[in-house]
Amino acid sequence: MSISLSILLGVLLDRLFGEVPRWHPLVGFGNAAAWLEKRLNSGRARILRGALGWALLVAPLTLVAAWLNKTPYGWIMDGIALYFALGARALTEHGSDVAQALQHGDLEEARRRTGYLVSRETAQMNEEQIARATTESLLENGNDAIFGAIFWCAIAGAPGVILFRLANTLDAMWGYRNARFERFGKVAARIDDGLNLIPARLTALTYSLLGQTRRALASWRAQAGSWSSPNAGPVMAAGAGSLGLQLGGSAIYEGIIEERPALGVGRPAEGRDIPRALDLIARSLWLWMLVIGLGDALAHFL
Repeated sequence: MSISLSILLGVLLDRLFGEVPRWHPLVGFGNAAAWLEKRLNSGRARILRGALGWALLVAPLTLVAAWLNKTPYGWIMDGIALYFALGARALTEHGSDVAQALQHGDLEEARRRTGYLVSRETAQMNEEQIARATTESLLENGNDAIFGAIFWCAIAGAPGVILFRLANTLDAMWGYRNARFERFGKVAARIDDGLNLIPARLTALTYSLLGQTRRALASWRAQAGSWSSPNAGPVMAAGAGSLGLQLGGSAIYEGIIEERPALGVGRPAEGRDIPRALDLIARSLWLWMLVIGLGDALAHFL
């Protein structure tokens, strides 16, 4: 039963304490990644340099976690690692802050809060654009901040969690398709895509089962392939369809309007849909916990 106990410990710690307010390990890791990128991302062979930077940052910490994991209390190590990788409470708080600002008619505060969740420009957003951006971010981050970490904890314990979270962090920092990171961040982006391949589709399936299933599956099948990210596409298309919403469409990035493919089927998003998205994620988490617990118990008795 160690797998389900580890995951339960991590989820409970996240629910009780949320993100560590100071000295979070990922902050230090991010600073190290920024420092190393400045020293490696220049000259020739940038793909190779990016691969070297990825290995120098991720491999040592993953190996240390594997060594510590061999102790009799390794399941506690797994749970603590999962806690530092999870963002369920933070995601709920950020989404709820946007929803409350919209409920009170405070568009300026809603825009500011939305900026914590998305990389697109928020200064001129109306209510529908705020609700759409926030809902998209919540659905996508359900995989990145919750279910992906739980999946890798179940598969490989603390080493899997740390590998997944550090790879995801480097993709967020280096995985841009621009002049600076197109080549240097290619390996980081591809590794993150590979690590998310299965959990993203399990997340999409979970969203589909817990909402408007036929719409969700149809949206996933028809729309996921047109999205730029091979893993965000299935998750957001299925989530939008499950909620009966039409997401996607235009967004402004660095002053440029980008027309993105449609996601889901239904009406445009509204402020009241943000709590609905959070509820879908919460119910999905309970289902994952139940399935993992039953699977762990079955494996124990067989």
